[in-house]
Amino acid sequence: MREMAIETEQKSPSDGKVWGFFKLPFRQSGNNTSTTSSSSSASNLHGQSQPHVEGSNQHGSTNSVSSVAKSLLPTRRRLKLDPANKLYFPYEPGKQVRSAVRIKNTSKSYTAFKFQTTAPKSCFMRPPGAILAPGESIIATVFKFVEPPENSEKPMDQKRKVKFKIMSLKVKGPMDYVPELFDEQKDQVAIEQILRVVFLYPGRSCPALEKLKRQLADADAALEARKKPPEDAGPRIIGEGLVIDEWKERRERYLAQQQVEGVDSA
Repeated sequence: MREMAIETEQKSPSDGKVWGFFKLPFRQSGNNTSTTSSSSSASNLHGQSQPHVEGSNQHGSTNSVSSVAKSLLPTRRRLKLDPANKLYFPYEPGKQVRSAVRIKNTSKSYTAFKFQTTAPKSCFMRPPGAILAPGESIIATVFKFVEPPENSEKPMDQKRKVKFKIMSLKVKGPMDYVPELFDEQKDQVAIEQILRVVFLYPGRSCPALEKLKRQLADADAALEARKKPPEDAGPRIIGEGLVIDEWKERRERYLAQQQVEGVDSA
């Protein structure tokens, strides 16, 4: 009996140790299970909600990427300007000076262009706008009043004050130009170029000044040609093969009259 009691006493601590040994893992496993289950449920919730978030982000990112891509694409120009991005003016303070720019329609459709400036009281273009057929070109003259410098003002300071802009608009076909075309179709208007002012000293010869003189001469010649009435190209043709010739009509009436008088006398 005593030995049994001793064995029992010896087993009970061992049993306690054994249970204590196994209880600890079961407690940890329970915690791990709850932790794992909670993390898995959180991941499941995250997984369930993730597609919607990803989809919305993808849609937003697609829009942002497309907008950025459009902004980076070069603008398709309808007009070619010469000079490309500058307006050369003789620097003569206190006088009205002129510049010139050749505008050519390089597109395959009729195109209207319009001139704008930040100083409409002292600057204007002739013509202020027009409609060009495909491949057609025109030399426009820009007038500007050069203000005398104030105190220590430099020509560079005056150049920054005034800006010029050429805009274009695709039109259906040949028509009369009216500025309201650009107001009615604002969404279709394209800014072709913003031109900056460059002053040239008249007493200093340079290629840009010589080119400006040639362009101004061409512009003046084109203006005089438009003022002249169309030359008479001879008899007018109405319809097909019908020629109006006053001398021929008089001769035919005279011969007819002679025939009538000859019949009456007979």
